[in-house]
Amino acid sequence: MVKLQFDNISISQTDEEWQAYLKQLGITSQSGVKLVTEAALLGSAIEHGLSPDMIILSDGAKQFAILVHALCWVHAERGIRRLKGVTTQQLIEIESVQDALWEYYHQLKAYRDFPSETEKQRLTERFDEIFGKRYKNHYGLNLAMQQFCAHKEELLRVLDAPQLPLHTNAAEADIREYVTRRKISGGTRHDDGRRARDTFTGLKKTCRKLAYSFWQYLISRLKGDESIPYLPDVIRAHAALKNEVFSIPIEATILT
Repeated sequence: MVKLQFDNISISQTDEEWQAYLKQLGITSQSGVKLVTEAALLGSAIEHGLSPDMIILSDGAKQFAILVHALCWVHAERGIRRLKGVTTQQLIEIESVQDALWEYYHQLKAYRDFPSETEKQRLTERFDEIFGKRYKNHYGLNLAMQQFCAHKEELLRVLDAPQLPLHTNAAEADIREYVTRRKISGGTRHDDGRRARDTFTGLKKTCRKLAYSFWQYLISRLKGDESIPYLPDVIRAHAALKNEVFSIPIEATILT
């Protein structure tokens, strides 16, 4: 175990200085450097105001299991949808579980509008009834049920945070343009091009979500006037009115 003394690290360190510091600690492998660097960046973000209680909603990719993690129900259901029953009985069991799952999903949606301790307790117990059941001679379905049970806390995060979406559709839509462009062009040829693409795509979508014209935003920044306010200030104002939940995956953006 390596214990880092971050108090001795200058926040203005260059990459070379950081690499030298890690080398002094004996951290030289590529995976080790990546892991410690990411941990340091997250720790720095929390130290500078990022809430450690922020909810990260993801499709289940391990790199997003940080802070307070929640899982997308649509992605979780795919584990059952992919099952191919061999016998008539297995097909009936798969369909039965899917019906129960989507009925439960709609109950969670209703809970988001009218949360209560009584309904929270009922939904918690109902989860165990649906996904705690096991089926004779149906290994694949039982394995899928075990996965739901193993991630119960992350799937039921909405019971403690009713403002939390049940799926990552909004985030998927955010990166759809990027994915489409990548499929057509094969990506950028230089890191500067990638950064420019990601930054302007992020800014455009941020303006759209905040009900600002991206074209007017660009004109405002070129003129140097304040006809379009500083976007991070607008986001903070929105966040002050309600608890914001960040849905992942999403492209990193730089707001200027």
